[in-house]
Amino acid sequence: MSAPAGHELLLRLAGRVPDELLWRLRDWVAGGDRSAAGTVLPRTLLRHGIGLTDDERALLAELVEPGSPSRRLVDAVQAGSVPAPPTFGPVEPDLAAWSAASVVQGEARELLAAARDDGARVLLVRGADRPHLLTAALQRLLRVHGERVPRVEVWAGADAPTPYHEAACAAAVSLWNRTPVPTG
Repeated sequence: MSAPAGHELLLRLAGRVPDELLWRLRDWVAGGDRSAAGTVLPRTLLRHGIGLTDDERALLAELVEPGSPSRRLVDAVQAGSVPAPPTFGPVEPDLAAWSAASVVQGEARELLAAARDDGARVLLVRGADRPHLLTAALQRLLRVHGERVPRVEVWAGADAPTPYHEAACAAAVSLWNRTPVPTG
């Protein structure tokens, strides 16, 4: 499985897989460590009773290496649907968020920030060329700024990929965006 496909699976699982693990899985995928992610993710899904859609199950099957003992766990993960997202609200930007804006410039189209109903800050980045690598870079930046569990959601397109991301974007404050240059 390619890193972008692994990133896509983890993007779809935002808000469902515990944050403490999700950021590590994303870091492993960005670093090309398919084995670690493919071993830990199926067990996590089973332990937490997280169901997958058919498309998510196909991505998980790609992530788990052929011949791996975790391969049999893919079929044991229950079927499920995408749950309703949590409630989000605006967040007051801090030095870490503004530092993220300097990293995003030249790498994406927009940076937003929202706070989940549990108070957790989520950085959202739209229009990134290499979302898996930008996610890893922003996670490391937030950790340097003291955030123990960085919550970073990065995708390539302009449209939010899941209901979780749509809800976050609807409540988020914009920290930076690339203004299109007028033509003609």
